[in-house]
Amino acid sequence: MRIPDQSIQMQFRSVRRRFTARYRRSVGPIDVVALLNVILLLGMFQFTASRFVLQPGVRVSLPEAPFLDGALPGARVLTITQEGMFFFNDEHLTRAKLEAALAQTNGDDPLLIEADAGTGYGTLMDIYAMAQRAGIREVVLATRPPAVEP
Repeated sequence: MRIPDQSIQMQFRSVRRRFTARYRRSVGPIDVVALLNVILLLGMFQFTASRFVLQPGVRVSLPEAPFLDGALPGARVLTITQEGMFFFNDEHLTRAKLEAALAQTNGDDPLLIEADAGTGYGTLMDIYAMAQRAGIREVVLATRPPAVEP
């Protein structure tokens, strides 16, 4: 089917079929998957770069000892600060309430005392006397191990 007065290029244009697209690709300002990847990476970076939350508490500087001994896990813990505050099982108590709390405990479990290095000897002796009156048979003073030389 050749038309004599048309050039060959024009004849191919008329024979060639044109297809129209049914679906168009959605083109937005930012691809959604790429945006999610960036958000995930930023979240992971923020998690690894952030500081961990500290539990509120009182800083106690334990004295150093050349020997290591201790109490079994599950022992009752009494923390004494240099200022004379008492924390029995993470609860702030006065001296009178501490003696009542020690009296209510079982004498078979050991008492672990975490006393600050600046705590007076008289305060420790008062605590020992309270523990003896409460029937506690084992009292352990917490210390930190000596520094290890590299």
